[in-house]
Amino acid sequence: MIHVVAFYLFATIVVCSGALTILSRNPVHSVLWLILAFFNAAGLMILLGAEFIAMLLVIVYVGAVAVLFLFVVMMLDIDFAELRAGFVSYLPFGLLIALVLLAEIVLGIGLWSAGPIELAQRAGPVNPELSNIQAIGGLLYTRYIFLFEAAGIVLLVAMIGAIVLTHRARGGVRPQNIARQNQRRPQDATRNINQPVGQGVEL
Repeated sequence: MIHVVAFYLFATIVVCSGALTILSRNPVHSVLWLILAFFNAAGLMILLGAEFIAMLLVIVYVGAVAVLFLFVVMMLDIDFAELRAGFVSYLPFGLLIALVLLAEIVLGIGLWSAGPIELAQRAGPVNPELSNIQAIGGLLYTRYIFLFEAAGIVLLVAMIGAIVLTHRARGGVRPQNIARQNQRRPQDATRNINQPVGQGVEL
């Protein structure tokens, strides 16, 4: 019974968090909703007995959210001073998300000790003598090799697109010319002026 309740709880929060990640206009709120979605997806993996995938979701994807947020800041030209000024306003929302995650971690530990859900049938035959990592690797690189490679190509295209967006030409920004900086001579950079007293400074 507890497995059924936990499944519907995790699944509902995953769907709602994913929708709010897209619909939220504030990038900070979107990042927090995305973290909540990944944590609940990890809870679903724990219910299925796939602890390795749950660990990957928490460590890899939640850690990558920080990099994603950096890309958002770079692409949208968000003012860091404004973000720091609004830290107090974001604090209650962040604490609420943290409390929800803490409660779900406690629930996930209890479910993990209770054992995984017994599925009626599996999508792919798995040898019960193999560990989770060996079973996942065997399926990924044999039965689902083309889907695995397609996912890698999609991620590569997304990474190239993010790099192109961050290096696009923007107005009001002075580009850096490395060759011109290296060719600069000391006499072009500084001038020694014996300025008379009371006449100000020549710029």
